[in-house]
Amino acid sequence: MLPKVKEEIAKALDFLVKGKIILYPTDTIWGIGCDATSQNAVDRIYRLKQRVESKSMIVLLDDAGKLSDYVKDVPGIAVDLVNSIEKPLTVIYEGAKGLAKNVVAADGSIAIRVTRDEFCRELIRQFGKPIVSTSANISGMPDPVTFSQIPAAIIKGVDHVVDHNRDRIVKAKASRIIKLHPNGEFTVIRR
Repeated sequence: MLPKVKEEIAKALDFLVKGKIILYPTDTIWGIGCDATSQNAVDRIYRLKQRVESKSMIVLLDDAGKLSDYVKDVPGIAVDLVNSIEKPLTVIYEGAKGLAKNVVAADGSIAIRVTRDEFCRELIRQFGKPIVSTSANISGMPDPVTFSQIPAAIIKGVDHVVDHNRDRIVKAKASRIIKLHPNGEFTVIRR
């Protein structure tokens, strides 16, 4: 990992540890993030995005082996599924645990993506907890694929803006979302 990237991870980590919110590049689109176990930090993201709390958010993990820390009963197929899919995949699991109540859906489920992005993985690994990953936009507005598409209100509203990959231009899009049922079957929510 390049020294500049390590420096960016250290800066972002400092803000996460203090319960602050960050703007950062993910394995899909630019996201707003915070400690997924901090209700106060998650509240700040809801307010910044002008999003209703009944619409839960995605959290990122660095390793599928940590799913059992945040999901009561991880279906046997979950780890194989997450590790075998090439494209970014967010999975909705029943029975969330160990997370801020306001990041969990009303039915007790949680949407988790195990990221393969080197920056995000290392940030989460060093932080030791999952982080929120929600699109860097005002609720209902288009997802920002590039840094230049992020609304000024979002940039001004976060505590730290990661400098890494600001000039990245790729055909990024939001992740595929599936809901995984305890029996191992799944329903596609977003393609």
